[in-house]
Amino acid sequence: MDKEEVFTNLIREHQALLYKVTSIYTDNKEDREDLFQEVVFQLWKYFDSFRNDAKVTTWMYRVAMNTAITFIKKKKRRPDSVPVADVFINQSDYKDDVYEERLKLLYRHLQHLNTLEKGLIFLLLEGKSYKEIAQITGLSDSNVGTKISRVKKKLKTNMTKQ
Repeated sequence: MDKEEVFTNLIREHQALLYKVTSIYTDNKEDREDLFQEVVFQLWKYFDSFRNDAKVTTWMYRVAMNTAITFIKKKKRRPDSVPVADVFINQSDYKDDVYEERLKLLYRHLQHLNTLEKGLIFLLLEGKSYKEIAQITGLSDSNVGTKISRVKKKLKTNMTKQ
């Protein structure tokens, strides 16, 4: 198998991972598609430099999240954007009204977090360990634990005010 086939298979196999990252950092379909394309480009650009020091998914998360952070710094928010909570709720197969309302509330509050906080909570919700989150973000394990604890406290405080 040549390099392009290996890369294409890798993208196909992990496109859900990439979609999740692009969804958490964008508010509308056009930005999500642009960011997805940019993430794939960056993965291709650095594909030769991947040394298998970490799992391929860890490397992909790191490239995707760094690309997303760069993307949103360049992009100005548009007033006609669709909230990310609507995107996730519409894709849910759950029909539980209480669950959907709680999920909407969570995503509404996630939008008020800064870029790093969003990324940390996203990775935590993805089931990543603190060690994996540290590898992806470049933070130390203890720093990840401290920051996640603060973000959880911040979310709890903000969500219970309502």
